[in-house]
Amino acid sequence: MTTPQLLLKVREFATQLKYSTIAALVLMSLCSARVLAQDSNSHMAMQHEELTTDQQSQQGRLLQIVRRATDRFHDVKVAEQEGYVLTFGCVSGDDRGAMGLHYINFDLVKGGVIDAKHPQAIIYEPIANGGVKLIGVDYLVLADDWNKNHSAPPDLMGQWFHFFDTPNRFGLPGFYTLHVWAWKDNPFGAFVNWHPNVSCQQFFEKSDSPR
Repeated sequence: MTTPQLLLKVREFATQLKYSTIAALVLMSLCSARVLAQDSNSHMAMQHEELTTDQQSQQGRLLQIVRRATDRFHDVKVAEQEGYVLTFGCVSGDDRGAMGLHYINFDLVKGGVIDAKHPQAIIYEPIANGGVKLIGVDYLVLADDWNKNHSAPPDLMGQWFHFFDTPNRFGLPGFYTLHVWAWKDNPFGAFVNWHPNVSCQQFFEKSDSPR
């Protein structure tokens, strides 16, 4: 897929699924829920709370499911063959670390279904040899679609999704997202947005190199 085609696809999402005023009011009414309503400047929340044995077990099961479901994606070509496309370049958060390279399956995003075995995005980190290293996944559902059929924000096996309002740096309508750092340990927790030990430096250096 060429860059113009990719940009067109992202614009189609933003045009077809604009975040409505009604949806915004619904989200405001859900502020008391355990969703982390976050914007581009406020999502380095740490997982401070004490976990019960059951919660720890559930988190471990989710990580195992993700690893089993995405093990084949260590080869990025496999992800591309299954419809995942590099989108947004490399997402960096200055002093907060980075989110890395998101390869997004737009058909899964359109489907609006949260399934641990089928993440909407596969996350890679650029490495020195020009390749990429699998580090995690991202579950993503557009808020307008989700709120039509649900009275509470989404969660996956006890992990509440983060909310990104619109406008946002991705040019998308409001959306819920859950990162799972299944393949690279995150000192702040496996389910926070930013990873302090992920870098986009190799991607930016490659992009700036002469062609």
